[in-house]
Amino acid sequence: MDHSYTTQDGCKLVTTSEETVRFLLDYSKSLSVISSRGMDFENNLN
Repeated sequence: MDHSYTTQDGCKLVTTSEETVRFLLDYSKSLSVISSRGMDFENNLN
């Protein structure tokens, strides 16, 4: 089981600003995806 997970030695943590987080949250709230007849329609309700 120890070998099934990869190590994260090459990863580094990044910091974000409150403005960036707020933008992403607001965008995700305004995104609407409608599925119809096997097609997906993405709408930004802004």
